Amino acid sequence: MDIFYLFVLFLSCRIQAVRGQMKLSPETRTVLRGEEARFTCSTSNTQWTVMLWLLSGTPVLTISKEYGVLPSINPNVTAVTSLVSPGDSWVFVLNSTERHNQGPVTCDLQGIDRKTASLFVQEKGSVKVVGDNRLAFQGHSVLFECQAAGWYPLPTLQWQVNDNKVNQGEYSISSEESGKSLFTVTSKLNVTAAKSSHVACLASVSALAPPLKSSVRLTVVTEVVQEGDDCTVPLAVTASLSALLLLLLLCVCTVLWLRQRRQAKPSPQEAIRFDQSVSGRSSVAEATGGKVNLGYSGEGPTDAVFNELIMETRRQEDFVGFHKVPDVVYSSSPSPHSKGPPQVCLSEENSKNVRRITTV
Repeated sequence: MDIFYLFVLFLSCRIQAVRGQMKLSPETRTVLRGEEARFTCSTSNTQWTVMLWLLSGTPVLTISKEYGVLPSINPNVTAVTSLVSPGDSWVFVLNSTERHNQGPVTCDLQGIDRKTASLFVQEKGSVKVVGDNRLAFQGHSVLFECQAAGWYPLPTLQWQVNDNKVNQGEYSISSEESGKSLFTVTSKLNVTAAKSSHVACLASVSALAPPLKSSVRLTVVTEVVQEGDDCTVPLAVTASLSALLLLLLLCVCTVLWLRQRRQAKPSPQEAIRFDQSVSGRSSVAEATGGKVNLGYSGEGPTDAVFNELIMETRRQEDFVGFHKVPDVVYSSSPSPHSKGPPQVCLSEENSKNVRRITTV
């Protein structure tokens, strides 16, 4: 009997020694969906022939000590030899992790031993502070809301004001789960507007470093209250506006006055024409004893010039009030065969008579 117990003890120690020659690391790995996951299986037992890798109990890759990595039906997995112990250490690589890959990862040395590690696949969502930048009066309370959607597992939410963490008791958190086992977390924070600052919301899971961050700007303004009858600012504004309006009114009056003066003052040409008309009429009146025949014109000026002179003389007489010129009642042109001077009939009747002027 003693020999039997000694044999069992020897066999147990042998098995423990063999098991101590195999190692799988890391024991736990957490990655984000889409990232690469690596596990290393090594052994000091040179007697192994086949290494089998399993995901959640399903074989996905086989490695032969003699032939290396054998072809696999799963294109998302592969293995490479480790530089630490070439030939007896292999690195299992899961290229792009998915949520269904989460679970146990097993390295099985056929006929020798097997080790199992755990793989966790997390989902990175989004984070957003609802609304835009805020403007508030000093001392007022401002409500901020943050929403983190599409996360797995439940993300950790944290508020910061000017990069200083806010105590968890100062904000509320609520969460809900969608049909794809994704979580949405909503948090609300009340901030007393003391000074302008940045308000940020951070969301993360264990595999995410650094966390996702969304921030807005809080601008704080001070309300100015005027005490008593302090009207300095309104008076200054009113005085400035009054001075501006007065200056504008003065400019308008100056422009109107200059325009009126320019219209009332006769032009140099009119003054010269008026002087010539007065001097001419004076000399004619002196020579004829005051009887001027306005219907007669000597040789020299044309008909157009004569008409213009007559009309200008009439306008000047009405304006200045010179001696009244007898009205021309009738004038006839001489016949081609007559040798006498043209006949002009003058009348000094009242102004109701119609004046008729005929060109001679």
